[in-house]
Amino acid sequence: MAKAARRVATIERTTSESSVSLTLDLDGDGTSKINTTVPFFDHMLTAFAKHSLTNLTVNATGDTHIDVHHTVEDTAIVLGQAIKQALGDKAGISRYGDALCPLDEALAQAVVDISGRPYLVHTGEPAGFEHHLIGGHFTGSMVRHVFEAITFNAGLTVHVNVINGRDPHHIAEAEFKAFARAFRQAKALDPLVSGIPSTKGAL
Repeated sequence: MAKAARRVATIERTTSESSVSLTLDLDGDGTSKINTTVPFFDHMLTAFAKHSLTNLTVNATGDTHIDVHHTVEDTAIVLGQAIKQALGDKAGISRYGDALCPLDEALAQAVVDISGRPYLVHTGEPAGFEHHLIGGHFTGSMVRHVFEAITFNAGLTVHVNVINGRDPHHIAEAEFKAFARAFRQAKALDPLVSGIPSTKGAL
């Protein structure tokens, strides 16, 4: 039997606000090299790569002297586009994944369906979280923006729920790790799956 081709993608995107170059390998071991010029976002993308077993290289720059928003969101857009491209026709994938991830007092749950239908349900972050500057640069509101950008550009159905948490760093990291673990399950090739895992015959 021929060995399956690795699911890889490289995408570059340049606008007046940012420049992003990203390469990923869905069949990797979690190796990453991340530089977005936003340290906390680098930390979150590194965690995503490690816990989803996705090899990820990102180089991004942008108008962070104004705000990190454009660079972070545009990087997440490109990540979603690369995920969609690398998944191809989605034949043989498990399709669904779910995970609960703690980080000290914080606990987050994520459920992923590689459905081809973009939809995000994001709940449970405590009041005021969206205004908190994590690491002095990354506003808590950006967590939802990142998941929105990935979800809509990759064609995923994603539910992320913060069950508990007090420290904003812990809450955000638990969310990213839960998403990564759920995505890891969903993208995995399942030897019991024949063809595309949908009664419609397409995802």
